[in-house]
Amino acid sequence: MNDATNLPSSPEILTPTVGSYSPIDWLAALPSEQSVEDATAIVIHTQQRYGIDLPTDGELYRFDLNHPDTNGMIEYFISRLGGIDTNVGITDARNFQNKKEMSFRLKPAGVVRGPIGEGSLDLFGACSRSATVANGPLKFTLTSPYMLARTLLDNHYKSLEELTLAIADALAEQVSDLPAACVQVDEANIPGSPENGPLAQEAINRILAEVAGEKAVHFCFGNYGGQTIQAGGWEPLVDFLNGLHASHLVLELAHRPDSDLDALKEIDPKIKLGIGVIDIKVNHVESPEEVASRIEKAANAVGPGRIGWVHPDCGFWMLKRSIANRKMESLVKGRDLFLGK
Repeated sequence: MNDATNLPSSPEILTPTVGSYSPIDWLAALPSEQSVEDATAIVIHTQQRYGIDLPTDGELYRFDLNHPDTNGMIEYFISRLGGIDTNVGITDARNFQNKKEMSFRLKPAGVVRGPIGEGSLDLFGACSRSATVANGPLKFTLTSPYMLARTLLDNHYKSLEELTLAIADALAEQVSDLPAACVQVDEANIPGSPENGPLAQEAINRILAEVAGEKAVHFCFGNYGGQTIQAGGWEPLVDFLNGLHASHLVLELAHRPDSDLDALKEIDPKIKLGIGVIDIKVNHVESPEEVASRIEKAANAVGPGRIGWVHPDCGFWMLKRSIANRKMESLVKGRDLFLGK
């Protein structure tokens, strides 16, 4: 059995998935702890069957038996961290709406009423359950502190900076011994709010400092119902990205203009680039030739040896399994075509 903590050493460009996998219909219909474990094994083994070098657990560790229609990117963490009350009243909702920071949310994910602590959050236990069925390398994902803080009504710290860093410290305490080859922090707000880059950067770096293995940070421009929700581009984020203590970046690029590639030339060469070459916002299944062409275009733009990873733009949550599986197959075949395999 291969160790979930061993990162593949070849080929020179690896194919991971980003995070979530398509919803498992029978899991939502018959939710149970055993069903979640069975579904996790299926999701990981499906990725392996299509040749993915570094699969995730489809983020099924966050599956909520009571709310199977969500992927838990926010609520999983908020409902477990100490100091946060998820019983939100109408006054709390109105106060949150007055902030106008998260206009697509009608109410906060929770209300901060005391110091942030670990509460019942157990990322080691969650990752371990996935690692036991992985039979090979595993990537584990968690949501960035800044992104979580933006969804909260803060009645305790009264400071976005203090709240964000408190969440960062609570998460950092949980990542040092995760049984995974790669730990990835996900951030989908900063691409549209680069002015808060320094705060998000410090928070993410506090987590990365505690990660023993490969350190990845994923950025995208949002994916709600297959729609982009953040404006902007990569150029204003170059300094922010260069200040991250990451081994590699996981960037949305397939659904972006070609001009975004030019900005990536300025990324510190010590940070490997992960290039999105599969568009998860459309049902069209790219051919291996399309994927190879996108890799070649990116390689020509950023220079030789810079690309260490090619992947989908984001998670597969919004796509049907049949489409996601075919996109994974094209990803691997396209990478191999580019490498001349």
